[in-house]
Amino acid sequence: MKRIGVLTSGGDAPGMNAAVRSVVRTGLNLGAELLAIYEGYQGMVDGGDQIRPIGWNEVGGILYQGGTIIGTARSPEFRERSGRLKAAQNLIKNKIDRLVIIGGDGSLTGADVLRQEWSGLLEELVEDGQISPAEAERHQQLTIAGLPGSIDNDLLGTDISIGADTALHRITDAIDALTSTAASHQRAFVVEVMGRNCGYLALMGALASGADWVLIPESPPDLDEWEEKMCQVLRQGREIGRRDSIVVVAEGARDRHGNLITCDYVKQVLEERLQEDARVTILGHVQRGGSPSVFDRNLSTLLGEMAVKTVLDDDEAGKSYLIAMQNNNIVRVDLADCLKRTRQMAAAIEGNDYKRAMELRGSSFRSAFRVMRTMVRTQPHAREAGQRVLRLAVVHGGAPAPGMNTAVRVAVRLGLDKGHTMMGVYNGFQGLINNDIQEFNWMSVSGWAPLGGSELGTNRHIPGGSDLYAIARNLEEWKIDGLLVVGGWAAYQAAQVLYNQRKNYPVFDIPIICLPATIDNDLPGSELSVGADTALNSIMDAVDKIKQSAVASRRVFVVEVMGRRCGYLALMSALATGAERVYMHEEGVALTDMVEDVNQLTAGFKEGKRLGLIIRSEGANQTYSTDFMTSLFREEAGDLFDVRQAVLGHLQQGGNPKPFDRNLATRLATDCISTLEERILAGQKESACIGLMGGKVTYTDFDDLPRLMDLENDRPKQQWWLDLRPIARVLAQPGPGTAPV
Repeated sequence: MKRIGVLTSGGDAPGMNAAVRSVVRTGLNLGAELLAIYEGYQGMVDGGDQIRPIGWNEVGGILYQGGTIIGTARSPEFRERSGRLKAAQNLIKNKIDRLVIIGGDGSLTGADVLRQEWSGLLEELVEDGQISPAEAERHQQLTIAGLPGSIDNDLLGTDISIGADTALHRITDAIDALTSTAASHQRAFVVEVMGRNCGYLALMGALASGADWVLIPESPPDLDEWEEKMCQVLRQGREIGRRDSIVVVAEGARDRHGNLITCDYVKQVLEERLQEDARVTILGHVQRGGSPSVFDRNLSTLLGEMAVKTVLDDDEAGKSYLIAMQNNNIVRVDLADCLKRTRQMAAAIEGNDYKRAMELRGSSFRSAFRVMRTMVRTQPHAREAGQRVLRLAVVHGGAPAPGMNTAVRVAVRLGLDKGHTMMGVYNGFQGLINNDIQEFNWMSVSGWAPLGGSELGTNRHIPGGSDLYAIARNLEEWKIDGLLVVGGWAAYQAAQVLYNQRKNYPVFDIPIICLPATIDNDLPGSELSVGADTALNSIMDAVDKIKQSAVASRRVFVVEVMGRRCGYLALMSALATGAERVYMHEEGVALTDMVEDVNQLTAGFKEGKRLGLIIRSEGANQTYSTDFMTSLFREEAGDLFDVRQAVLGHLQQGGNPKPFDRNLATRLATDCISTLEERILAGQKESACIGLMGGKVTYTDFDDLPRLMDLENDRPKQQWWLDLRPIARVLAQPGPGTAPV
C-alpha cells in the first residue's frame, strides 16, 4: 500500500484543516494509507508518535475550524542538514516517500531542499546503518506536492493561497466597523495589516473597503514628500464632505529609499499636519484566526484532492509540484520555479527595484493598484482640451445581489476620471421608462463600496410595448452614448429587448454592456457572478450554526437554498459544509434516491451517528419539495432521529458584500467602462456581456446568448462547477464509524 505523509508548516492559515481533510479522505478513497506528521517539520525531525496514521473519522467535523488540528511549528533544526537527515530517517521508518505539505514559501522551500538532497541523505543513512539498503531501494525517490497555505498570498505561481480570502474578510469587516466610528468623530484611522513584503492584503482590503489611502511594499509613494501628498488628499476629502479617513498600511510598507513606514509614524504625520485625532489599529493575528470562508474551504478541498492524485501518480515520482489555482483552474506547476520567482520578488523589494516588483506581481495586481489610485482621489482629473465627452448611464436589473453598489461606485468614478458624464438610473428599467435618471458627481457614490442591496434600486421588469417608446425618448433626451447594465438574467433579457429593437428605435443602437450580478451564478459568458460568493458565505454561516444545534439532539436537517434551477449554490455550499447529500435540478430527484438516503441515514444513526445534513436547491424538483422530503425522512426515522427543515430564503441576498464580490465587481466594472469608451470612440455599437472565463475577462456578444443558454431552465448549457460533483460526493461519504461530516 502506498503511504502519504501530510503536514502543515509555518504560520497557520484558515483552510488548512479543510486541506488536511481533503488529502486524508481522497487518499483513503484511492486506496492509500495516510500518516499525519504532527507539529510540522519539527514532528518530522522528532519522529516517534509525531508521525502516525490518520483515518476518515479523525478529519470529520474540522471543515469549519481555523488553525490546523495536526499542529504547526517553525523548526530551526530542519534548516540544518543534520535535521533533515533525521527527518529522512523517520520518513523511511514509516515507509513514506510521498509528501503533501501545506505552508508558505519557507515551508515549501524546505520541502524542495529535502527532495533535492533525498538520495544523498539515504546514502548517508545506509552508510551509518540507520536504514538498510533494501529500505533505501524501496524509497529511492521522494515526491512532493506543496499546497500554498499563507494569508499573505506572497507565493508566485498561484493566483491566491489558502487563507488569503479569509484574512480579507477579517480586514474588510474591521475597516467597515472602523469607518462608522471614524465618521462619528471625523477621525482618521491608520490600519496595519499583515503580508510581510507582499501588499496583497493591504491593497485588496483597501480597495474593497473604500479606504482613503494605502501604502504597500511593491510601490512606495512616488514623491519624497509623500506625507504632504497623503495629507492633502485627506484634507480635500474633509472639504468635500468625507467624515472619515482610513489609511491602510501593509506591515512591510516602505518609502522610495527603502525606509520602513510604520503606523505610528503615519499617525504622527496625520495629527501634526491635519490637526485632528488619529488612531492606530493593528489587526495582527485576528487575520489568521477563525473559521475559514467558503472560498478557502473549497479552494483547500480542491487543492488537496489534486495533491493526492499528483503524489500517487508514478510518472511524477521524485518531482516536486506546487498545486495552485491559476485562472480559476487547479493546476500543478514546478515548485522550484515558483520558489525562484518568489525569491526574485523579495530581492527586488529589498533592492528598491519597485518596477520589477510590480512586474512580478502580475497584471491583475497592477490593475487593482491603478484603480485604487483613482478611487482615493477627491476629485476626478480635469478634462483634456478638445476631449470628446461621453454620456454613460448605469442601471440595475433583476434581483438585488451584494456587490452591485461596489460596481456602480467604480464605474461612476472611473468614468468621471476619464472626463465623461455619468448618470445613474433609479429603479431598474422601470426608471428608464419613468425618466428616473440623475447625473452623478464624484461624491454621489461615496460610501457605496461596502453596502449591500441596491442603492439605485432594482426590479425584474422587462420592457415591452409602449415602454420602448418611453425609454427611447428618455435616452434621446439625456443624450446617452452607452449603457452599463448590472444585474441578473432579467437584466440581460431587458438589455436584449433594447438590442433587438434597434431597427425600430435607432436611439437603442448604442453599446450596451451587461455585468453579471446575481447570487444564482446562472448567467452565460461568465464562470462567476457578483454576489454569489457573499450568498455562499451566508449559507455557510447558517449551516454551521444549524450543525452545532443539531449535533446534540440526533437530528437531520434538510436545508433549502436559492438558485432556481441552477444548483451552483447548493453544490458549492455542500462542498464547503460537508453536507452528506445535495439535491439539484441538473441531476434530478428520484424517489429511489430519497429511499437510499433514508436507508443510509437510518443505518448511520443506529451506529451512533448524531447529525445528518442534506442541502436542496429550491428548484430541484417541483413534486419532491423540501416539505415532502422532510416529511418522508421524519416518517421513516421513527424514534431514531428527528428531522427539521431550514429554508434560508432572502438572507442569501442580503448583507454587505464579501471582499471577493467587491473586488470582482471592481475588476469587471473597470473593464466595462474602458470597453464602453473604446467602442463608442471607435464608432462600434456592438453590445455584449462581460464575464470571467478561465480567470480572464471576456465578452460575449448578445447574438450568442441564446446559443449558450438552456432557455427552458434559465441557466447556461455549460456549467464548469458540475465537474466538482464527484469530489463533493467522495468527501461527504460517512466512511467507517460515526464521525460528523
